[in-house]
Amino acid sequence: MRTNAVKQSLLDHTPTVGAWLTLGSPAVAEVMAHCDFDWLVIDLEHAPNDPQSATEQLRALGAARESGARSEALIRIAELDPVLVKRAMDIGCQSIIVPNVNTAEHAELAVQAMRFPDGENGGRRGVAGLVRAGTYGLDPEYVNGANGQACTIVQIESAEALGNVEAIAAVDGVDCLFIGTADLSASLGLLGQPTHPVVRGGIARIIAAARAEGKAVGAFAVSVDDARWYREQGAEFIALHSDVAWLARGAMGAREELFA
Repeated sequence: MRTNAVKQSLLDHTPTVGAWLTLGSPAVAEVMAHCDFDWLVIDLEHAPNDPQSATEQLRALGAARESGARSEALIRIAELDPVLVKRAMDIGCQSIIVPNVNTAEHAELAVQAMRFPDGENGGRRGVAGLVRAGTYGLDPEYVNGANGQACTIVQIESAEALGNVEAIAAVDGVDCLFIGTADLSASLGLLGQPTHPVVRGGIARIIAAARAEGKAVGAFAVSVDDARWYREQGAEFIALHSDVAWLARGAMGAREELFA
């Protein structure tokens, strides 16, 4: 079983940078992997992906790593549902981003959904050995080793989650608090104002709660300057936008430059 490099970097508080995959394309995933990102997130919440398309992108990222790329794969599921967690892990993803985690109970469910029951941790992931994650039954050590490599990243993106963030951060098994700034600002009544002082204050509270529990912090940056700001605040796990953003910005930038 491969060591989960994403989980290890979070435990070590090693700064990393990644991006979102939203186009549902294995070819795009492969190209992005060769752009030297530490990790890439296959998005099943706000993108036209499903387990089948996610599997194809996992294969593309695996092929890229075999040819020298280093991008690790994550999946963001559509909602906190143990069935969705199970399916994402069965197709071979060790690191899951769970949206809309609003309470410590939600966080505990996310952790449990990612782990097989072993008599101690209260895991509730269904056991299946003939899945892609277990090399279709050819890896006899998969079931015994999977729990140790499972990486749980919970999104804090509502006023309710902000009010419970200290309790969420204290949940054993949560590896990272990921700040969902766009939804957080909307939930605080400040839609489209992610840099408003109230939102920035909420971000500071999230980072402080994570630090108090020794947990890593992640965020989605819409620009390089935004990424630098998050880094200065102490976030280590930063997404530098997405495949669709770089495609659109590159195309528009080239056209504008041509006719400038």
